[in-house]
Amino acid sequence: MTAPNRPVPATAREWHLTRRPDGWPVPEDFALREAPVQAPNDGQLLIRNLYMSVDPYMRGRMNDVKSYVPPFQLDQPMDGGAVGVVVESRADGFKPGDHVLHGAGWREYATIGAAGAVPVSAEAAPLSTYLGVLGMPGLTAYAGLLEVASFKEGDAVFVSGAAGAVGSMVGQIARLKGASRVVGSAGSAEKVRLLTEEFGFDAAFNYKDGPVRDQLREAAPDGIDVYFDNVGGEHLEAAISALNTHGRITVCGMIAQYNSTEPPAAPRNLAMVIGKRLRITGMLVNDHKDLRPAFQQDVAGWLAGGELKYQETVVGGIGNAVDAFIGMLRGSNTGKMVVALDG
Repeated sequence: MTAPNRPVPATAREWHLTRRPDGWPVPEDFALREAPVQAPNDGQLLIRNLYMSVDPYMRGRMNDVKSYVPPFQLDQPMDGGAVGVVVESRADGFKPGDHVLHGAGWREYATIGAAGAVPVSAEAAPLSTYLGVLGMPGLTAYAGLLEVASFKEGDAVFVSGAAGAVGSMVGQIARLKGASRVVGSAGSAEKVRLLTEEFGFDAAFNYKDGPVRDQLREAAPDGIDVYFDNVGGEHLEAAISALNTHGRITVCGMIAQYNSTEPPAAPRNLAMVIGKRLRITGMLVNDHKDLRPAFQQDVAGWLAGGELKYQETVVGGIGNAVDAFIGMLRGSNTGKMVVALDG
């Protein structure tokens, strides 16, 4: 799979956004097209992608609105996290056969500047993990809990979207750092069992089984000190009600409303922020790159010691990338959703 001497084709496939979704994305919003494979110039690498990431934030990039990251352009290749093998190098420090993490996913071959490539080791960890537990989602969980939410030993923590790539790590890191209680929500009985039996959450519930507020009160009868928000809406409202005085909220994502065409009904209890003196902070992982060395050291140690566990949902073939993306938005993945391009 990683042999760099595979003949380089004249053209290769890449995904384009062909229209901006109205509500939930559908396959007709995308097109898989052939494009010439560009030979690298000085300072560039030609990479054959092996794995690519599909992530919730990509849904926002499909809207033509100003945001922290530019929107995808219509009829142009999309991009995102990917791991590949260097086929041809015209840059110092890289040679054919090297594995790299970079940002030109959604395509089979990528020609990029060497400054945008980070070496990774297939011997140290499976290559797909650099898109998940050892990559952007992992750092998001680490920074969002420990720095943004100012987690301290003894805190009770609630995580929404807890069976996903970020949420599953937040709960485990909280447990490893001495949380008094870790509670998670997920969208199926199977995921709830995974959280408590595999990932060590103290309690978990299926948000589809009843009002989140009632289920959270039962799971955390003494309240919570930290809420890590991946969902928004009803979950955020429930967390505000459950938070103890001086509680903290990290707002990482609001996947419940990414595809909505109407304003969210909740939260309706924001006035409680005043009396409880709550702190609500949005986060972007790129603001926390300085934590990467500590993150990698801690997570590598936890993985090696079997203290931290992860799961991946791997979909094979670039032709299935859009289905994987839409499935991820609907919660069909457990852990990180990854597309194996050679699959």
